Amino acid sequence: MRCALGFDGGGTKTDCVLALESSDMRVHAHAGPSNPVRGGFGAALPALRDAGQSALTNAKLTTADVGAVCAGLAGVGQPADAEKMRALLAVEFPQAAIRICTDLDLLLAATPGPAIILVAGTGSAAIGRSASGEVVRIGGHGPMISDEGSAYDIGRRAVITAQREYDRAGKNTPLGERILREMGSIQWPELRKRIQSAPDEVFPRLFSVVAALGDNRDETSQDILRAAALKLASLVATLAERLHLGEARFPLVKTGGMIGRSKYLDAQLHERLRVTLPNGDAKSLDATPAEAAARLALEALHAGVAVGQPK
Repeated sequence: MRCALGFDGGGTKTDCVLALESSDMRVHAHAGPSNPVRGGFGAALPALRDAGQSALTNAKLTTADVGAVCAGLAGVGQPADAEKMRALLAVEFPQAAIRICTDLDLLLAATPGPAIILVAGTGSAAIGRSASGEVVRIGGHGPMISDEGSAYDIGRRAVITAQREYDRAGKNTPLGERILREMGSIQWPELRKRIQSAPDEVFPRLFSVVAALGDNRDETSQDILRAAALKLASLVATLAERLHLGEARFPLVKTGGMIGRSKYLDAQLHERLRVTLPNGDAKSLDATPAEAAARLALEALHAGVAVGQPK
């Protein structure tokens, strides 16, 4: 029984959906992060392997049954990176046609016609399609030069703000106390060491702290979340201008690990987008990114794409 595997991999987790060629049954599985830019190819491949093997085991299938794979991964926007990942997955699934795209491509594939997708998670980015079919993506270049308004950005800003207040007053604010508690009741010198060695393990994790305090009316946290909403709305506005969407109505989808995690942030982002892009209609995805990847893989399977072709 042949099947297709769809992967949605980012800086926090990997989702996998297994779809059977001759059935509507879907099997879901999850694993750790698989963004090769943030964690390296050596960490990304095991996460994909684990998620795929888990789905296959649950479906009582093996790698020999996999006829097609579509992996939408953050961090493979460059052709060389995409080809490297394709080659690695071709070894894992030797009988399968392999398609590599970005996680943003998956989101757009799940939304037909002119549209904009805003991704607010560990990183931030936006992708859109114009009325003529042109596809443009902006952002998502990593925390050193982009990811404005992301969980990483919010966590970083929270640490800077809380540390600065501790330096000024000699005691922690509620935000500072919650940050240190979240990281294991440590002190600032230890937190700084952790940030220096592994910032990706610190900053995105602190988004939940800022979100919770913001929803409980902590003014400092609300300031940080309000600034993040402005940055994300600006990202979308820049993309809409490049796509020349004009006055026509278009779907505007918000997705990612930050969405729905904070009532205050959601409200701020909704209002900023309403003012900035009044012609954007808030929509939900008809399918998850991993489900969209599985659908693309099934299409390759049904079309009989040659094994190993980088479709």
